[in-house]
Parts: sequence; C-alpha cells; structure tokens
Amino acid sequence: MSLRVAAVGDLHVGRDSEGVYGPVLARASEEADVMLLAGDLTRVGTAEEAEVVARELAGIDIPLVGVLGNHDFESDQADRVAAAMAGAGVTMLEGEACVLDCGGRRLGIAGAKGFGGGFLGASGSDFGEPEMKAFIGHTKAVAGRLARALESLVGACEATVCLLHYSPVPDTLEGEPREIYPFLGSYLLAEAVDSVGADLVVHGHAHHGSEVGTTPRGIPVRNVALPLIKDPYRVSVVGGGAQ
Repeated sequence: MSLRVAAVGDLHVGRDSEGVYGPVLARASEEADVMLLAGDLTRVGTAEEAEVVARELAGIDIPLVGVLGNHDFESDQADRVAAAMAGAGVTMLEGEACVLDCGGRRLGIAGAKGFGGGFLGASGSDFGEPEMKAFIGHTKAVAGRLARALESLVGACEATVCLLHYSPVPDTLEGEPREIYPFLGSYLLAEAVDSVGADLVVHGHAHHGSEVGTTPRGIPVRNVALPLIKDPYRVSVVGGGAQ
C-alpha cells in the first residue's frame, strides 16, 4: 500500500511571517501521511524566527520530519532552531534516520542537510589548501553519515525517503547559473543514496532550479523549494510500486 509524502523547503520564515503559512500548511494533514521540511525554515537562523515556524506548524497533525538548511545556520543559533522544531513535534535529522508508523505502514526517512562541492566533471576535491580540504571533507562526512542512516533502514520499512536541503544531482538545478552549482549540492550525496537505495529523494535550496530529476541509478529526486514550486508543498506517493 502506498504512502503520501508532502514536502516543502525554503519557507524562510521571518519574525513578520506570523500567520502566513499556518493555514495552508495545515491542509497537508488531509492530503498526506507525513510532512517533510527540507531546510531553510528560517530567514536568518534566529531562535525567534524558529519560534514563529513552530507556531505556523501547530495546525499540522501528521508526523513532521525536518532538516536544517544553510539559512538556519546564519546567526550561529542552529542548535536553538533545531530545539524549537523538536519542541513543536518535528523529528529533526542530521545524518540520522527514523521510522514512522503511518496507519500500520512503516515509512523510513534518512535525513541530512547535505553540502556543496559540485558534480561529476565539475567538482571540487579535498586537495591543497586546508580550507578546500575542509569544504569537501565536510561533504564527504555528511554523505557517509547519510549512507549509514539509509543502511539502518534496510528491511525495516515498506518505503524509504531521503530528505536533504542541498541537491544530490544537477538535474534539479537546471535554471540556476552553472557557476553556482558547486554551492547548491554534490554528487557525493547521490552516491550515498545510490549505494543503499531509496524510493524518493527530496531537497530544497535551488530556488530557480527544476522540480524533477533522478540519481544515476534512477531514484526519483524532487526539488521542493517553495520559491520554485510556488505551492505550500508537493505530495509524492511512495511504496506499493508507486513513484
């Protein structure tokens, strides 16, 4: 039996966003079995903004799972942003996995923010200056944790979704300037997903990209950044042979 997964990223909630998202996000409770938040929940990553996000999510009565995005780190309060989300009932993931019981059906979600680095043929390497080694090394570490999170779900659920902020493929970046692709995602994330498998990958971050892509091994990828989809969320169906 299939499961309905609602997902959105890049809400960029500010202190002036009170009441903007709550009514439309609440509709997901009727249209989906779970709601995924693909990072950049806040505008500049303050605890005050996170509290606004928490209030906007209060009307959703299906399970909520999220990851942080780059905006959520801007004010060096990422821990407080994550804590506010957890206090609102959101399961926050960073290189971790969870299994949800959705009406007797088990949905596994592996989540991580991800990071940049680029894609095959135009990617960075952990060579040279310490700063470059740190940049690519961070992406490698994130990808490794993501793969292990996915591995922990093997055999534990009917369907598996990978939740990211940064993109694992260039397909969903089409429309963005190619010069900034290395700052929008990394092929190492797709390698992590393909090494284990999943039914769906969702991400945000690329506001001017494309909605639909696939990993090299054919796993569907969906860009759910709000400025791109221009809807409160997208619903995908997984499990039961659906994609």
